[in-house]
Amino acid sequence: MNKPELLAPAGSFEKMQAAVQFGADAVYFAGSGFGLRARAGNFEADEMAEAFAFLRANGKKGYVTVNAYLKNGEFEGLKEYFGLLSEIKPDSVIVSDPGVFHYAKKYAPKIPIHISTQANVTNLAAVEFWHEMGAERVILARELSGEEIRHICKNTSCEIEVFVHGAMCISMSGRCLISNYMTGRDANAGDCAQPCRWNYALVEQSREGQYYPVEQDERGTYFYNSKDLCLIDRIGELTDAGVKSLKIEGRMKSVMYVSVVTGVYRQAIEKAVQGNYIADKRWMEMLQSVSHREYTEAFYDSEADHKSMNYGTSSYIRGCEYLGQVLGDAEDGTLIEAKGKFSADEAVSVLTPDMDETHILTGAITEPSGKPLEFTKPGIKCILKGLKLPAGSIIRRYEK
Repeated sequence: MNKPELLAPAGSFEKMQAAVQFGADAVYFAGSGFGLRARAGNFEADEMAEAFAFLRANGKKGYVTVNAYLKNGEFEGLKEYFGLLSEIKPDSVIVSDPGVFHYAKKYAPKIPIHISTQANVTNLAAVEFWHEMGAERVILARELSGEEIRHICKNTSCEIEVFVHGAMCISMSGRCLISNYMTGRDANAGDCAQPCRWNYALVEQSREGQYYPVEQDERGTYFYNSKDLCLIDRIGELTDAGVKSLKIEGRMKSVMYVSVVTGVYRQAIEKAVQGNYIADKRWMEMLQSVSHREYTEAFYDSEADHKSMNYGTSSYIRGCEYLGQVLGDAEDGTLIEAKGKFSADEAVSVLTPDMDETHILTGAITEPSGKPLEFTKPGIKCILKGLKLPAGSIIRRYEK
């Protein structure tokens, strides 16, 4: 039985640690340049070396994104960057631009290459092309159906990776120019302003200041605004199809998001390899608890239609507030880093890395020095007295 790799986003060192604690087999992240998330907490050279030391100590893999589309003047420094990566030895680089692919083969020939979803691979012939060129893995475009994914997997020896969860672009494989046109921020260089999420209305040229909603709704309409991808019900089918890696989108998301979503898909994969897969109802409840837009399976069964779009709002839905993360044991208690404000003796929820969730009272809270605290503040380290909680656990508050 094929057992897919679970690949999680690592927008920072902290998120990488959370992904590993909650069951990721591998993570992907960018260095300080040439990736497609310019505003994520990307890794400098020394941080990247530290990240790989952590991953190898835990038996996990790390993939470095070098998937921006470059112009002539932007290749400066790429040779040196691949030289640096050759020293660090990531488990792969993820590329989309054929020019970057050429540089990777020339200046970092020992690093495996994965072809990014940005390369817009929608068919078996394109997979075979990249495989013959030397790519080890292809990350398919998100516009493919389950049947098309299965056909490709069954007819190639190339590793196939598929996105199963997270934000969707409204443009083909994210190859979008709206951000460039409207804001000057290049989506294909990692700096998308997400204008597809904005509220739009009609305006007539000679009637300045008079706006007309596209639909009869005082909020306007968000007609570019895709729902988030969620294929939790399809993990058994993707496993059976032979997909090598299941990928979660979200390098810009919180530690809580990375933890919860990774933990859910870890359990799903473990259940899928046992056969007769049926998604646990609790998993969707967990996925609903973190920041998301409404969910869709998009193209999995057929062409995505109007039901895959959010017309009412571009805002995120969130069922829980992220309050803190457990760092480890402390004398007579548990050391945490607070991410939000909560009070002593407050009822909160604790989610452990094995996805066991319990409701507790925080009890007394002190500074590490022992000074009592009435409540926490974001960013401080403090001790929950009398409690012993597993390292990496997430403390959160369900919204009423």
